[in-house]
Amino acid sequence: MKQLLRKIIDQVITTDYWYYRFYSAINLKVFQFIPILFLFTSAQLLAYPSGGPYGPIQQFYDLPKVNGIIYYVSPEGKAENSGLLLSEPTSIESAISKVKTNDAIILRGGIYRSGNLIFNQGITIQPYKDEQPIFKGTFIADKWENLGNGLWITSWSRLFPSKPDSWWRRNREGKQTPLYRFNNDMVFIDGKFLQAVGWEGQVDENSYYIDYDAGVVYIGTDPSNHLIEITAYNSAIIRTIGEVHGKKSDGIGPTIRGITFTQYAYRAIEIEGKDPEGLSNEKNHGKDVVGSTFEHCTISFCSRVAGYFRGDKMVIRNCKVSDTSTEGVYLLSSSDVLLEKNIFTRNNIEQITGYYPAAVKIFNQCYRVKCNDNLVIDLPYSNGIWYDVGNVDGVFTNNWVEGVGSTTKEFSIEQPWPSDNGFFFEISKGAICAGNVFVNCDHGIWVLNSSDVQIYNNTFINSTACIARNTRSAAGDHFGWHPSTGPDVHERENHVFVNNLMFGDEGF
Repeated sequence: MKQLLRKIIDQVITTDYWYYRFYSAINLKVFQFIPILFLFTSAQLLAYPSGGPYGPIQQFYDLPKVNGIIYYVSPEGKAENSGLLLSEPTSIESAISKVKTNDAIILRGGIYRSGNLIFNQGITIQPYKDEQPIFKGTFIADKWENLGNGLWITSWSRLFPSKPDSWWRRNREGKQTPLYRFNNDMVFIDGKFLQAVGWEGQVDENSYYIDYDAGVVYIGTDPSNHLIEITAYNSAIIRTIGEVHGKKSDGIGPTIRGITFTQYAYRAIEIEGKDPEGLSNEKNHGKDVVGSTFEHCTISFCSRVAGYFRGDKMVIRNCKVSDTSTEGVYLLSSSDVLLEKNIFTRNNIEQITGYYPAAVKIFNQCYRVKCNDNLVIDLPYSNGIWYDVGNVDGVFTNNWVEGVGSTTKEFSIEQPWPSDNGFFFEISKGAICAGNVFVNCDHGIWVLNSSDVQIYNNTFINSTACIARNTRSAAGDHFGWHPSTGPDVHERENHVFVNNLMFGDEGF
């Protein structure tokens, strides 16, 4: 990546100037085209993405130094075992029910077909040494009936029918997004994700159909000699704020390292907490669970989001989140959070429209959330990282953002929405966006109805930057109170855009 950036810079500084598209507007109907002359010095190129390594890195884990009890768990562990000895592991369900503050769960490698694991204590969960535990939210489907017409069926009791949220506009999007896309079931053949279709006649080798009334799943591939997996759980772990297993919440977030979570209906992980519905002081939310840490984890193939994450002082580092639907990481109403050296990729795999997808959504009055040195790539049907609704003092630095949306769409000077944006900052106050690289994005940056965003020392390659405001307010808004959390219409100003390198090739 550094070599690509250096090549672009070398090409550009041999010319006197070039033009780029930078759209700045006071509303969504009035835009200007502004040619800019840039002069370069080496000092302007100090901040940039590190080049990795990004995502999970294989680790050798020593036993954690905890003040509590260490429980050993394996996929074949017996619930009746205490789990206190490595040679006598217990089950994950049993260990979760026992743990208290400062305890640890040590996982042997292998596949855990388990879910709905609920706890409320500040614990550590990690692998044993360099072993690789994988949590799957699917069961194996091995009883199929051949209908003799290219279809095979099986009965399935663990189904997850669902509907779109009430704010989804069917009158706009129903022609593009059928309602069955909002169901939360998933089917896999030899690990390959199949798309849902609306009736038996549409089923082929890449799709499936579910008759929810009959509880029957249809596929178009002979299941003989194939591994067929169907979702059976709608979560892996839930860190609840309520009472569970005879214990009250200790308010401490978990530390989770080195684990893969995959194939879950709805979401893999949820950290519960307060979701304010209206303007809220940061002192009044994000305090239910504090200090959660996720490192070197992989979360993939969740039918809605990888996880709903809440709580101050959270760290998500060296994780990979991929192949999700509406969002990957969904961070809500939390402060002083760090997302660093992660890979966020392939969100909105069902291509749902009108649901405003994002690989990372930072939502509802989050303060000082820092996204630093992440790899945000391959998102043709999704936004990248989106700060939305009442966020304050965001930091977006040194990220490599590539392939967000499409650069082949015509840019409208009348209305830049709908669009997909690498860094999207909406209805929020104050952000630093510096040292990032945006490559082949619909919009590299879009700042909308916000104030005090500083954009400097970024590189845009075949990617636009857009700063805009309109008259949207809380009065009669489709989302009710959302606009009231950000700057008022007359306060959407004071942005800075300096020292940015912008380059477009012949096809841009």
